[in-house]
Amino acid sequence: MGAPDLQDHHSLQQDPGFERALQLCGQTPVRLRGGALLLCRRFVWGRAALLSRVDITPGRLADLLAQMIACGLGRTPVIISPEGRIGLGFCGALPLMTPAFTAQMALPLTPARLHPKWRNQLRRAEGHSTAVQHSPLPATPDHPLIRAEAAQRRARGYGNWPLPLTIAFARCAPQQTHLFTAVSQGQPVAYMLFLQHGATASYHIGYTSDRGRRLCAHNLLLWNAAQDLAQRGVRRLDLGLLDSRNAPGLVRFKLRSGAQPQQLGGTWLLWPALSHRLLGWQGFSGHPGPPAGN
Repeated sequence: MGAPDLQDHHSLQQDPGFERALQLCGQTPVRLRGGALLLCRRFVWGRAALLSRVDITPGRLADLLAQMIACGLGRTPVIISPEGRIGLGFCGALPLMTPAFTAQMALPLTPARLHPKWRNQLRRAEGHSTAVQHSPLPATPDHPLIRAEAAQRRARGYGNWPLPLTIAFARCAPQQTHLFTAVSQGQPVAYMLFLQHGATASYHIGYTSDRGRRLCAHNLLLWNAAQDLAQRGVRRLDLGLLDSRNAPGLVRFKLRSGAQPQQLGGTWLLWPALSHRLLGWQGFSGHPGPPAGN
C-alpha cells in the first residue's frame, strides 16, 4: 500500500484503494490496460459492466472497448459515466441519465474565496473554541460516524456506498482516509470524512449533532480539512453532487465555501462490439471506415 500519487487527478472510483476495497468485499473488478477499472455486476435483468467516473476521449474509448471485446464482454451491456463533459452518442450509446454537476474546490483555499455568510459562520464556529481533530478512519463498524451514517440512511432513505465498502477502504488504504472531528466541551459534535485519491480528496460521509449545527461545526471542519489537506499536497476537493431539488441548503453550503460547479458526462449504456465498430468507421480505433456507398 503505497502513498497516493500527488501528480494524479483520477477519480475515487478509479483508485487502487477502491479496487482493493471491492476485492475485500468479494467483488472481482478488472483493471484494463491504461488503468481504467471495470466492475461487472448482476442485476435483475442480467449482467452489466460498469465504468464509473472514467476519463474518456474517443481514442481511449475505442481502446477500452477493444479490451472488453478481447475479455469476452463484446455482447455485455456497459454502463459508463465519463468524468468530463463528453457525450457518447457518436458511438451509438444511449443516454440513461443527464449530466450531473459536482462541487470542486481548488486548493489551497483562501478566506477571500469564501461567501460572506459562509465566512461569518466560520468565524462564529471559531469563536466557540471548538477543537478539530484529524485522524485516519478506524476500520470498524462501531465507530460513531459509521453508526450515525447508518441511522441517517434509515431515517432519510438515501443511498451511498455500502458502509462495509467504506470500512473495507479504511482497512485497505488507511493513509487515504482523513477523518475530521469537531469536539466541543470534550464531546464530538460533528464529523467529516474525506477519501484521498491521488492529488484529489473526495468528501465521503459526515454527521453533525444539533449542538454541532448550532456551532456551525461543518464550516469549521471543511475549512480545516481544506488547509490540512493542502499542506499534504492535495490540490482539489470533490465535495460531491449538487442536488438543488432535494438538498438546496447543502448546495449553498458547498458553493459558498469556495467550490465551483463542474459538469460530468452523464450516464450512458452501450454495447462494446457495436460501439467499437462505429468508432472504427469514424477512424478512432485505427480500423478502415465502411466501404464507399455504405
